[in-house]
Amino acid sequence: MKRREFIALLGGAAVAWPLRVYAQMPPKIARIGYIAGGGGTMAESMVASLRKGLSELGYIDGQTIVVEFRSAEGRSERIPELVSELVGLKVDILVTASSPGALAAKKATGTIPIVMVATDPIGLGLVASLARPGGNVTGLSYFNEAILAKRLEMLVEFVPGLARVAVLRNPTVAAHAAFWAATEEAARKLGVTLQAVDVRGPGDFEAAFAAAVRGNARALIALDDGLTIAYRPRIVALAASTRLPAIYGLREFPDDGGLISYGPNFADLTRRSAAYVDKILKGAKPADLPVEQPTKFELVINRKTANALGLTLPPTLLARADDVIE
Repeated sequence: MKRREFIALLGGAAVAWPLRVYAQMPPKIARIGYIAGGGGTMAESMVASLRKGLSELGYIDGQTIVVEFRSAEGRSERIPELVSELVGLKVDILVTASSPGALAAKKATGTIPIVMVATDPIGLGLVASLARPGGNVTGLSYFNEAILAKRLEMLVEFVPGLARVAVLRNPTVAAHAAFWAATEEAARKLGVTLQAVDVRGPGDFEAAFAAAVRGNARALIALDDGLTIAYRPRIVALAASTRLPAIYGLREFPDDGGLISYGPNFADLTRRSAAYVDKILKGAKPADLPVEQPTKFELVINRKTANALGLTLPPTLLARADDVIE
């Protein structure tokens, strides 16, 4: 082989070799940390919704994206530890479906993008505004004062002459202060007296329902948080045994035998959070992605539970119901 031909061949190989190596390099797998406040089937359902949303956007689980799932199982005190664990794994994005999760994530990191499904993000200091969040947090908000007022109005429709309502709340959850204030405002307008019954852990439910009965409450509102979600069957059973008509924020409660729920579809919100993950992975900054608010609210009624409580389903509620469980 002539010297000139040999040099040309060697130069071509030098160019082709790195190109072949580059072509064979696998794409970077994005790692997403997902923190659920509640536990059990609902937590699994939420992370499944996130995975579904990512799949719809073209991501392949285990090949182009991995979701590191952690659940606090209704114990909010565990959330900072779980967040710290995910931060230690150097995840690309943190996703959380609870306000305590979002607060813990924001406290743990100012650099990893955080996608939340949380309540009252401005009031909790998670974002500067819905239009321009600033910082490293964005996502979806499910707080809406009108939702809380509607829940009380529906109980008044369901229970003739309703004058006193117990409110199951968790003082350790910052968002419940805003929930309580909005419910109080609605109660004043309706001429209803509220009775707070507090739960801080799973051992408090029986005492809370006993206090509601002693206080002559004739119905109950259960405020949403990881604790109530995780112990959904126990709450539904206590409402039945104390014969307290109860309204909840999530449809999973009437699915489990609760009377009625009214609120956003959390599975849909979690699926929609995948769009934020996609935009951030493609270079968008959380500070510039506006926080979305829910556009769809579900009314779900369990007719069997209403019959067991001796309640007549109001035609106005039946006409508005998205689902009636027979």
